[in-house]
Amino acid sequence: MDGNASALEREVLRWPGVSKEPGRFGATSFRYGKREIGHLHHDRIADLPVTTEMRERVLSEGRARPHRAGVKGYVSHPLESEEDVAAVLEILSQNYDRAKAARRASPTMEEQR
Repeated sequence: MDGNASALEREVLRWPGVSKEPGRFGATSFRYGKREIGHLHHDRIADLPVTTEMRERVLSEGRARPHRAGVKGYVSHPLESEEDVAAVLEILSQNYDRAKAARRASPTMEEQR
């Protein structure tokens, strides 16, 4: 993993409740509970789940690209610079906040005890 990918991983794993696990196609998946907030491939491309509104906004602002495999609920972003890391962290942070809100709205049986 190069410096930009390592910096991204270190930061995301500092967030309470976030873990990493192996993802599909050799990716590293970042999760909050069971919910994926994004994943990073070995070729330093981050794939990030987004709402339709988020997708339209980040694409129109040039802060991400359409998902490279055409998956509508995701965008992709290469990690080539510190600015790229910041852009990916911004989207991951929004996904993290959405995941926390979803968990508060619908806690699991274990969390209800």
